[in-house]
Amino acid sequence: MSQVPSSNAPVNPAWQASQYVKFEDERTRPVRDLVAAIPPQAARDVARVVDIGCGPGNSTEVLAARYPQAEVLGLDSSQDMVDAARARLPQYRFDVADIARWQDGPFDVILANAVLQWLPDHETLYPRLVECLAPGGSLAVQTPDNLDEPAHQLMREVAADARWASTLKGVERTARHGATFYYPLLRALCSRVDIWRTTYYHPLAGGAPAVVEWFKGSALRPFLAKLDDASREAFLTRYTEEIANAYPALADGTVLLPFPRLFVIATR
Repeated sequence: MSQVPSSNAPVNPAWQASQYVKFEDERTRPVRDLVAAIPPQAARDVARVVDIGCGPGNSTEVLAARYPQAEVLGLDSSQDMVDAARARLPQYRFDVADIARWQDGPFDVILANAVLQWLPDHETLYPRLVECLAPGGSLAVQTPDNLDEPAHQLMREVAADARWASTLKGVERTARHGATFYYPLLRALCSRVDIWRTTYYHPLAGGAPAVVEWFKGSALRPFLAKLDDASREAFLTRYTEEIANAYPALADGTVLLPFPRLFVIATR
């Protein structure tokens, strides 16, 4: 069970490695499941693998363990994340890059764990990534599939409050699609496409504040980035109150956070 570190520091709305890794075990479990499902044929003499949106390096570590003989590259748009990844895994190369425009290759495996939902135009993005694969290589993607969960619904509802509605209008614009979108898109380009959806139930100690801490490291970030300090504090206070009603704590204070995720593995 995750224990949330207590902190009185002001909220930093930018991508921040220290905030993200407060729940590292929970955030890493999906990428372990994803990498383990990459077809064995993709492991044949694997020479080059890349982790796009590598964050602080936890996903890269999983990828490198699966392919210990391969050249490993990690990319992220956040300098703070790249710095954390370099400190964690100094034996590998990490670069700051704009994934929305990135194109390189060929790679035997392209891993994209919880990153592509932040980027638009999936109908062109995914095929462009497939083009970066070597023949027989695999694109392995995991994206949160939780926009209909109470935590996200409440973000939108709180953002509609008159106090900050004009500032936050249209903030949540992440790209999400279902299996019936990705399968035909990728099947036209790949020899094999595997798609599944899993809901993880993360036990978080500390009640509603723990749930808020979780989302401060990801989905809340675009909302908080638009607000000044006073408005940010008020927003988080109201959001925490709503989360407490939507996610009642168990007798020991634990909250079970349901978190659906969509997995896609496309082999060229």
